[in-house]
Amino acid sequence: MPTEITTMVKNAVIKASCTFREDQIDAYQKAIQNEENDNARWVLELLQENARIAQENKVPLCDDTGIPHVLIELGPKTELPGDLFNQIEEGITIGLRKLPGRPMAVLGDYIERIEQSKGLDDDPGNVTSPSILVDKMDAEGVKIHVLMLGGGPEIRAHTYHVFHQRDHENFFKEALTWMRSEIPKLGCTPCIPAMGIGRTHFEASSLMLKAMIYGNLNQQSEIEKKITDSLNRSNIGALGLGGSVTALGSMIKIGPQRASGVRIVCMRPCCCVEPRKASIHLTKDLLE
Repeated sequence: MPTEITTMVKNAVIKASCTFREDQIDAYQKAIQNEENDNARWVLELLQENARIAQENKVPLCDDTGIPHVLIELGPKTELPGDLFNQIEEGITIGLRKLPGRPMAVLGDYIERIEQSKGLDDDPGNVTSPSILVDKMDAEGVKIHVLMLGGGPEIRAHTYHVFHQRDHENFFKEALTWMRSEIPKLGCTPCIPAMGIGRTHFEASSLMLKAMIYGNLNQQSEIEKKITDSLNRSNIGALGLGGSVTALGSMIKIGPQRASGVRIVCMRPCCCVEPRKASIHLTKDLLE
Protein backbone atom coordinates (compact mmCIF):
# COMPACT_ATOMS: atom_id res chain seq x y z
CA MET A 1 0.00 0.00 0.00
CA PRO A 2 1.68 3.26 -1.08
CA THR A 3 2.29 5.79 1.68
CA GLU A 4 1.12 9.40 1.41
CA ILE A 5 4.69 10.49 0.61
CA THR A 6 4.99 7.83 -2.10
CA THR A 7 1.74 9.04 -3.66
CA MET A 8 2.89 12.67 -3.58
CA VAL A 9 6.18 11.75 -5.31
CA LYS A 10 4.25 9.71 -7.91
CA ASN A 11 2.07 12.74 -8.64
CA ALA A 12 5.15 14.97 -8.89
CA VAL A 13 6.68 12.67 -11.52
CA ILE A 14 3.48 12.84 -13.57
CA LYS A 15 3.09 16.60 -13.13
CA ALA A 16 6.71 17.30 -14.09
CA SER A 17 6.32 15.16 -17.21
CA CYS A 18 2.96 16.55 -18.37
CA THR A 19 2.78 20.18 -17.25
CA PHE A 20 4.41 23.49 -18.12
CA ARG A 21 5.14 25.65 -15.11
CA GLU A 22 3.59 29.15 -15.00
CA ASP A 23 6.86 30.85 -15.90
CA GLN A 24 7.20 28.58 -18.96
CA ILE A 25 3.68 29.47 -20.09
CA ASP A 26 4.43 33.18 -19.61
CA ALA A 27 7.71 32.84 -21.52
CA TYR A 28 6.00 31.16 -24.49
CA GLN A 29 3.26 33.78 -24.60
CA LYS A 30 5.90 36.53 -24.61
CA ALA A 31 7.90 34.71 -27.29
CA ILE A 32 4.84 34.38 -29.54
CA GLN A 33 4.16 38.10 -29.21
CA ASN A 34 7.78 39.03 -30.01
CA GLU A 35 8.48 36.55 -32.85
CA GLU A 36 8.28 38.17 -36.30
CA ASN A 37 9.17 35.06 -38.30
CA ASP A 38 5.83 33.49 -39.31
CA ASN A 39 7.13 29.90 -39.43
CA ALA A 40 8.90 30.19 -36.09
CA ARG A 41 5.83 31.79 -34.47
CA TRP A 42 3.70 28.91 -35.78
CA VAL A 43 6.09 26.43 -34.09
CA LEU A 44 5.90 28.36 -30.80
CA GLU A 45 2.11 28.27 -30.96
CA LEU A 46 2.17 24.51 -31.62
CA LEU A 47 4.48 23.94 -28.64
CA GLN A 48 2.13 25.92 -26.41
CA GLU A 49 -0.84 23.92 -27.74
CA ASN A 50 1.09 20.68 -27.16
CA ALA A 51 1.59 21.70 -23.53
CA ARG A 52 -2.13 22.44 -23.12
CA ILE A 53 -3.12 19.02 -24.51
CA ALA A 54 -0.49 17.23 -22.41
CA GLN A 55 -1.77 18.85 -19.22
CA GLU A 56 -5.43 18.20 -19.98
CA ASN A 57 -4.88 14.54 -20.88
CA LYS A 58 -2.03 13.84 -18.43
CA VAL A 59 0.24 12.58 -21.19
CA PRO A 60 3.98 13.30 -21.52
CA LEU A 61 5.09 16.58 -23.07
CA CYS A 62 7.62 14.67 -25.17
CA ASP A 63 8.18 11.12 -26.40
CA ASP A 64 11.52 11.24 -24.56
CA THR A 65 10.00 11.13 -21.08
CA GLY A 66 13.41 11.60 -19.47
CA ILE A 67 15.46 10.33 -16.56
CA PRO A 68 14.16 11.34 -13.10
CA HIS A 69 16.53 13.41 -10.94
CA VAL A 70 15.67 14.32 -7.35
CA LEU A 71 16.86 17.06 -5.00
CA ILE A 72 15.53 17.34 -1.46
CA GLU A 73 15.73 20.45 0.71
CA LEU A 74 15.87 20.01 4.48
CA GLY A 75 14.61 22.57 6.97
CA PRO A 76 16.38 23.21 10.28
CA LYS A 77 16.10 20.46 12.91
CA THR A 78 14.11 18.28 10.53
CA GLU A 79 14.02 14.60 11.43
CA LEU A 80 13.59 12.29 8.47
CA PRO A 81 11.85 8.93 8.54
CA GLY A 82 14.39 6.17 8.03
CA ASP A 83 12.76 4.94 4.85
CA LEU A 84 12.22 8.34 3.17
CA PHE A 85 14.56 7.56 0.28
CA ASN A 86 12.81 4.22 -0.27
CA GLN A 87 9.44 5.99 -0.37
CA ILE A 88 10.83 8.46 -2.92
CA GLU A 89 12.16 5.64 -5.09
CA GLU A 90 8.84 3.80 -4.89
CA GLY A 91 6.93 6.95 -5.84
CA ILE A 92 9.18 7.44 -8.88
CA THR A 93 8.66 3.83 -9.98
CA ILE A 94 4.87 4.05 -9.68
CA GLY A 95 4.85 7.46 -11.40
CA LEU A 96 6.84 6.19 -14.38
CA ARG A 97 4.50 3.23 -14.79
CA LYS A 98 1.41 5.39 -14.47
CA LEU A 99 2.70 8.08 -16.84
CA PRO A 100 3.77 5.89 -18.68
CA GLY A 101 7.45 6.64 -19.08
CA ARG A 102 9.39 5.39 -22.06
CA PRO A 103 11.12 2.06 -21.31
CA MET A 104 14.78 3.08 -21.36
CA ALA A 105 16.39 0.88 -18.70
CA VAL A 106 19.25 -1.15 -20.24
CA LEU A 107 19.57 -4.79 -19.15
CA GLY A 108 22.74 -6.69 -18.26
CA ASP A 109 25.95 -6.28 -16.25
CA TYR A 110 28.10 -3.17 -16.43
CA ILE A 111 29.74 -4.14 -19.73
CA GLU A 112 26.47 -5.28 -21.29
CA ARG A 113 24.79 -2.04 -20.22
CA ILE A 114 27.46 0.01 -21.94
CA GLU A 115 27.15 -2.07 -25.11
CA GLN A 116 23.34 -2.35 -24.79
CA SER A 117 23.82 -5.95 -25.92
CA LYS A 118 21.07 -7.42 -23.67
CA GLY A 119 18.35 -5.07 -24.88
CA LEU A 120 15.93 -2.94 -22.88
CA ASP A 121 13.67 -3.61 -19.92
CA ASP A 122 9.97 -3.41 -20.86
CA ASP A 123 9.12 -1.90 -17.46
CA PRO A 124 9.39 1.93 -17.48
CA GLY A 125 9.46 1.81 -13.68
CA ASN A 126 12.98 0.41 -13.82
CA VAL A 127 14.37 3.68 -15.15
CA THR A 128 16.02 4.51 -11.82
CA SER A 129 17.12 7.96 -10.70
CA PRO A 130 20.74 8.88 -9.86
CA SER A 131 21.75 9.48 -6.25
CA ILE A 132 19.58 12.08 -4.53
CA LEU A 133 21.07 15.55 -4.01
CA VAL A 134 20.46 17.22 -0.64
CA ASP A 135 20.31 20.97 0.04
CA LYS A 136 19.28 23.06 3.02
CA MET A 137 16.45 25.57 3.34
CA ASP A 138 15.19 28.04 5.95
CA ALA A 139 11.59 26.80 6.08
CA GLU A 140 10.51 23.86 8.21
CA GLY A 141 9.93 20.42 6.77
CA VAL A 142 11.21 18.91 3.53
CA LYS A 143 10.84 19.90 -0.12
CA ILE A 144 11.24 17.24 -2.79
CA HIS A 145 12.00 18.45 -6.32
CA VAL A 146 11.67 16.12 -9.31
CA LEU A 147 13.35 16.89 -12.64
CA MET A 148 12.80 14.82 -15.79
CA LEU A 149 15.88 15.19 -18.00
CA GLY A 150 15.72 14.25 -21.69
CA GLY A 151 18.53 12.88 -23.82
CA GLY A 152 18.85 15.64 -26.44
CA PRO A 153 20.06 18.32 -24.02
CA GLU A 154 22.38 15.78 -22.37
CA ILE A 155 24.08 15.12 -25.72
CA ARG A 156 24.70 18.85 -26.14
CA ALA A 157 25.63 19.49 -22.49
CA HIS A 158 29.23 20.13 -21.51
CA THR A 159 31.27 20.43 -18.32
CA TYR A 160 34.61 22.15 -18.81
CA HIS A 161 37.04 24.70 -17.39
CA VAL A 162 37.24 28.37 -18.36
CA PHE A 163 40.18 30.71 -17.69
CA HIS A 164 38.38 33.80 -16.44
CA GLN A 165 41.34 36.23 -16.63
CA ARG A 166 39.78 38.14 -13.71
CA ASP A 167 36.98 39.29 -15.98
CA HIS A 168 33.45 37.88 -15.87
CA GLU A 169 32.77 39.29 -19.35
CA ASN A 170 35.58 37.12 -20.75
CA PHE A 171 34.22 34.16 -18.82
CA PHE A 172 30.68 34.40 -20.22
CA LYS A 173 31.97 35.26 -23.69
CA GLU A 174 33.75 31.90 -23.81
CA ALA A 175 30.68 30.08 -22.48
CA LEU A 176 28.50 31.76 -25.12
CA THR A 177 30.88 30.72 -27.87
CA TRP A 178 30.28 27.10 -26.93
CA MET A 179 26.50 27.59 -26.64
CA ARG A 180 26.27 29.13 -30.11
CA SER A 181 28.04 26.11 -31.57
CA GLU A 182 25.91 23.48 -29.78
CA ILE A 183 22.40 24.95 -29.64
CA PRO A 184 21.85 24.79 -33.45
CA LYS A 185 22.52 21.03 -33.16
CA LEU A 186 19.97 20.64 -30.35
CA GLY A 187 17.06 20.81 -32.77
CA CYS A 188 14.34 21.25 -30.15
CA THR A 189 14.55 25.01 -29.72
CA PRO A 190 13.64 27.43 -28.19
CA CYS A 191 15.98 26.40 -25.41
CA ILE A 192 16.68 27.46 -21.85
CA PRO A 193 20.42 27.27 -21.12
CA ALA A 194 21.05 26.11 -17.54
CA MET A 195 24.50 26.80 -16.14
CA GLY A 196 26.32 25.93 -12.92
CA ILE A 197 29.66 27.52 -12.04
CA GLY A 198 31.72 25.98 -9.26
CA ARG A 199 35.11 24.73 -8.06
CA THR A 200 34.87 21.11 -9.19
CA HIS A 201 33.07 19.21 -11.92
CA PHE A 202 30.72 17.65 -9.37
CA GLU A 203 29.89 21.03 -7.83
CA ALA A 204 29.33 22.66 -11.22
CA SER A 205 26.98 19.84 -12.28
CA SER A 206 25.10 20.05 -8.98
CA LEU A 207 24.73 23.81 -9.34
CA MET A 208 23.43 23.36 -12.90
CA LEU A 209 20.67 21.08 -11.55
CA LYS A 210 19.91 23.63 -8.82
CA ALA A 211 19.71 26.36 -11.46
CA MET A 212 16.91 24.40 -13.16
CA ILE A 213 15.14 23.75 -9.85
CA TYR A 214 15.38 27.25 -8.38
CA GLY A 215 15.38 29.25 -11.63
CA ASN A 216 12.42 31.39 -12.70
CA LEU A 217 11.92 32.76 -16.21
CA ASN A 218 9.89 35.64 -14.77
CA GLN A 219 12.76 36.69 -12.50
CA GLN A 220 15.94 36.97 -14.55
CA SER A 221 19.27 38.38 -13.36
CA GLU A 222 21.27 40.77 -15.52
CA ILE A 223 23.67 37.98 -16.52
CA GLU A 224 20.75 35.66 -17.40
CA LYS A 225 19.23 38.43 -19.54
CA LYS A 226 22.55 39.03 -21.30
CA ILE A 227 22.94 35.38 -22.23
CA THR A 228 19.34 35.15 -23.47
CA ASP A 229 19.65 38.35 -25.53
CA SER A 230 22.93 37.17 -27.06
CA LEU A 231 21.45 33.82 -28.10
CA ASN A 232 18.35 35.50 -29.50
CA ARG A 233 20.59 37.53 -31.83
CA SER A 234 21.90 34.26 -33.32
CA ASN A 235 18.85 33.83 -35.62
CA ILE A 236 18.62 30.10 -34.85
CA GLY A 237 14.97 30.36 -33.85
CA ALA A 238 12.34 27.75 -33.01
CA LEU A 239 13.33 24.32 -34.43
CA GLY A 240 16.17 26.09 -36.24
CA LEU A 241 13.78 27.94 -38.58
CA GLY A 242 15.28 31.34 -37.84
CA GLY A 243 13.69 34.22 -35.99
CA SER A 244 14.19 36.27 -32.87
CA VAL A 245 13.44 33.65 -30.17
CA THR A 246 16.14 31.03 -29.75
CA ALA A 247 16.16 31.12 -25.92
CA LEU A 248 13.14 31.66 -23.68
CA GLY A 249 15.41 32.67 -20.82
CA SER A 250 18.43 31.42 -18.88
CA MET A 251 19.03 29.80 -15.50
CA ILE A 252 22.38 30.29 -13.79
CA LYS A 253 23.63 29.24 -10.36
CA ILE A 254 27.05 30.49 -9.21
CA GLY A 255 28.59 28.80 -6.19
CA PRO A 256 31.68 29.48 -4.07
CA GLN A 257 34.90 29.90 -6.04
CA ARG A 258 38.53 29.02 -5.30
CA ALA A 259 41.60 31.23 -5.59
CA SER A 260 42.48 30.18 -9.11
CA GLY A 261 42.45 31.38 -12.69
CA VAL A 262 40.02 28.58 -13.57
CA ARG A 263 36.27 28.26 -13.12
CA ILE A 264 34.47 24.97 -13.79
CA VAL A 265 31.29 25.38 -15.84
CA CYS A 266 28.48 22.91 -16.45
CA MET A 267 26.15 24.00 -19.23
CA ARG A 268 23.01 22.19 -20.36
CA PRO A 269 20.79 23.62 -23.11
CA CYS A 270 17.31 22.59 -21.92
CA CYS A 271 15.03 21.81 -24.86
CA CYS A 272 11.67 23.35 -25.73
CA VAL A 273 9.74 21.37 -23.05
CA GLU A 274 12.30 21.70 -20.25
CA PRO A 275 13.06 22.07 -17.43
CA ARG A 276 10.33 19.56 -16.59
CA LYS A 277 10.02 20.10 -12.87
CA ALA A 278 7.56 19.55 -10.04
CA SER A 279 7.97 20.11 -6.30
CA ILE A 280 6.22 18.98 -3.12
CA HIS A 281 6.52 20.25 0.45
CA LEU A 282 6.38 17.71 3.27
CA THR A 283 5.33 19.25 6.58
CA LYS A 284 6.47 17.86 9.93
CA ASP A 285 3.24 15.92 10.53
CA LEU A 286 3.81 13.94 7.31
CA LEU A 287 7.36 13.09 8.38
CA GLU A 288 6.40 11.74 11.80
